[in-house]
Amino acid sequence: MQNVKNNRDLARDPKTNSIVNVNDLEYQKYISSRSVKQKKNESLDSMKNDLDNMKNEMNEIKSLLKELVNGN
Repeated sequence: MQNVKNNRDLARDPKTNSIVNVNDLEYQKYISSRSVKQKKNESLDSMKNDLDNMKNEMNEIKSLLKELVNGN
């Protein structure tokens, strides 16, 4: 691999002519950051699902209470 001019963290792959980040520390930071974001998103999705379930259950309870009040 050839180093990119004025940037020691990047190198050019001679086979594909693509530029590759060769800084392992920065790559590990990126992977860690991506993992944290993914876990956060999964947690938010779980909370949204829980909230939706609670809303549905509240609507069901409300409907049952209306039936009781109306004597059906």
